[in-house]
Amino acid sequence: MHAEIGTYARQGFGATLPLVGPVGLLIVDFVNGFANPEVFGGGNIAPAIARTVPLLAHARANSWPVAHSRIVYADDDADHNIFSLKVPGMLGLKEHGHDSAIVPALAPRAGELVVRKTVPSAFFGTSLSAWLSQRGVQTLVVAGCVTSGCVRASVVDAMSYGFRPLVVSDCVGDRALAPHEASLFDMQQKYAAVMPLDEALGALAGLPGR
Repeated sequence: MHAEIGTYARQGFGATLPLVGPVGLLIVDFVNGFANPEVFGGGNIAPAIARTVPLLAHARANSWPVAHSRIVYADDDADHNIFSLKVPGMLGLKEHGHDSAIVPALAPRAGELVVRKTVPSAFFGTSLSAWLSQRGVQTLVVAGCVTSGCVRASVVDAMSYGFRPLVVSDCVGDRALAPHEASLFDMQQKYAAVMPLDEALGALAGLPGR
């Protein structure tokens, strides 16, 4: 248990977030570059990818709307921005590059949205919120990487747009475990429900996907 949990509890953080249908799934940036420790990966990202395989299969079997996100910059770097100033290597993620492609184990199927973005949040400047709303999604299950970056940014925006985020704790990963754990704690206290896959699937049982 987090050492400061008493402070959060006294101040009214960490309330239970009721989960209601319809349910959707967002998989954030599980691309080859983040699966590779020599590029942007490391930490517990590989196990999180492996754990997301059955989550994605469950989502498809239950007709949940599924969205994926990728970081993709223009071939001529015309959309170079503050994010790529801070992390210049991001400019290597191009539309047809190997590192920007979604990992084969989680490859999108027809009818699943693929969001291209140049900032951490999958919502900022994209059609994701409208796409989910058109499909009636109320609870948004979130997997992906990295927990302290693009996952957290997407979760905060999901909550801001009125979706109920459910972060699947063993289906998100980070290149360093300390920011991963801190971000899970923070999201659970302020923005989202957070639980491991088996518990999440139990909590969602019987809720419609569409």
